[in-house]
Amino acid sequence: MRARLALVASQTTCRLREIVLRDKPAHMLEISPKGTVPVMQLADGTVIEESLDIMLWALRRNDPQGWLTPEEGALDEMLALIAEMDGPFKHHLDRYKYATRYEGADPDTHYAAAIQELGKLEQRLEARPYLFGNRPALADQAMFPFVRQFCNADKERFTISAPKRVQQWLEDRISSPEFSVVFGTKWKPWQPEDAPIYFPAPG
Repeated sequence: MRARLALVASQTTCRLREIVLRDKPAHMLEISPKGTVPVMQLADGTVIEESLDIMLWALRRNDPQGWLTPEEGALDEMLALIAEMDGPFKHHLDRYKYATRYEGADPDTHYAAAIQELGKLEQRLEARPYLFGNRPALADQAMFPFVRQFCNADKERFTISAPKRVQQWLEDRISSPEFSVVFGTKWKPWQPEDAPIYFPAPG
């Protein structure tokens, strides 16, 4: 979802192939043997396998909303915060949401730890509506999909215990135009014989 948000914001159209991970197409594994999504193959054959790298590639081509140039701070600071949340927060999110996949994982312990990690975002949001100023930037767009996953695992619990400014920030991102484009359509899994699907839809 991160990658698709950046494609929409950068006005970059690509051919979309929706994948079901339990039934990975052979072509996907040929270009990216690690078998995870997203995977982007460029016209020159270059393969980009990480969502944040796809975001940076797309926005460095075209960044009309200034996601890479926040009002406060710099790109390196945003990348550092994203890395911090991609580490501990994602670790606890996975072990809370998918506790049965991790031996010995206690979901309540990991939930509490994830809430504590969100406190770092709450501190930034005390002084500004977004993480790096008065308008959304890369850090907001790259992190809210994981916070949304955390919220959706138990919305009532999240509403009761998550930091209030983080909740408002998440609601703001969910109401954004990019969100409606990315999350508003369900695509069927790609088959080799299918006609190309372009995302975002041209025009």
